[in-house]
Amino acid sequence: MHFDLLTLYYLAIGTLLLSAALTLWDRQAHPQRGRELRIAAIGYVVLAAGCVLATSRNDLPYVSGALLSNVVLTSGYLVVLHAVAQMNGRSHRIASLALILGLAATWAVAGAGWKDHMWNHVSAVPIALVSAMTALEVRNSRPLQTLRSRHIFVAVSAGHALFYAARACILPLCVAQFGPEALAIAAKATMYEGVLYSVGLPMALLGLVREEAHERVLGASRTDYLTGLANRRWFFEQGGRIIRDAPAGQPISLLAFDLDHFKSINDTFGHAAGDEVLRLFAQAVQARAGADTLLARIGGEEFAALLPGCGGQHAMVAGQAIARAFKAAVAGDGRYGRLNATVSIGVSEHPFDGADLGRLLSAADRALYTAKARGRDRIELAPPLELAVAC
Repeated sequence: MHFDLLTLYYLAIGTLLLSAALTLWDRQAHPQRGRELRIAAIGYVVLAAGCVLATSRNDLPYVSGALLSNVVLTSGYLVVLHAVAQMNGRSHRIASLALILGLAATWAVAGAGWKDHMWNHVSAVPIALVSAMTALEVRNSRPLQTLRSRHIFVAVSAGHALFYAARACILPLCVAQFGPEALAIAAKATMYEGVLYSVGLPMALLGLVREEAHERVLGASRTDYLTGLANRRWFFEQGGRIIRDAPAGQPISLLAFDLDHFKSINDTFGHAAGDEVLRLFAQAVQARAGADTLLARIGGEEFAALLPGCGGQHAMVAGQAIARAFKAAVAGDGRYGRLNATVSIGVSEHPFDGADLGRLLSAADRALYTAKARGRDRIELAPPLELAVAC
């Protein structure tokens, strides 16, 4: 099947406009990224407009047609870059403006004498540069680091950048070697690759947004809404995996926390105060937890922390530090008068107190009940499993 250059232009224009329409439609389902999707859709429309101008660039006087189409095309790529940068809370407005002004000035200086050279080779440089920046923006984006579709987007953008870099650097050598026929082949190859890009990049961007939304929903199902810690279900799923995958001989400790007299706090100061106490405790435990620690709210005022690589005695020290930090945070808050919030803690250690997470938590609960019985606001280490069974 044979396609002429004009047909390929029409295909690119059509796919870009269709991609813009699909992107605008999809933003209704993803309001968190609605702004970014709207900007991307504008970018696709600007790219389509640049393609329209490129088909009639020779009908305009001097170099105005080529200059205008190249500037509009580059602006479209910059708008797409801006959409992607917004997903990372960044902007490239000043650099984009400088690039457009520099490109226009280069065309003005080159004039009619260098028109063909500018269009065939130099005009590809800013497109390659902006496409590479787009790929890097997504590759280095922290909010998108865990998304698998990020690799597809980076591959499409980076591939587009390499293609245009080759057009700028390698095509002149091919023309010198094989003559003007190389230009005709390169023009068709460019538009064919452009059609693929006009489909691949928008679909990859929509894939990113959809996967991010899925991860957000999944994260919400694993998180306690009030404290931001993991919920009970996620604690048991992840904690069980941590214990199963732990190297032989590696200590793992579990801290079980229960806020003292929590019901009386709610009754005396109100549920708003109780919620604030829960949040203050979550902040205290997060501030002193290691990177590998699994934290969760497993009940109303009950929390748990699984500490891989930490023995029972070290866990005791960590628990005491958390208790002190929590007490200081509540005392320093000052919104609820003389509110005195403390925490009781039970500690168990794998495998001495249990071979799985359920038994480990039960052992820590027994130690926690001992701390409660001995006056609260203290930490207790679970007795060895054999001794607990004998008792």
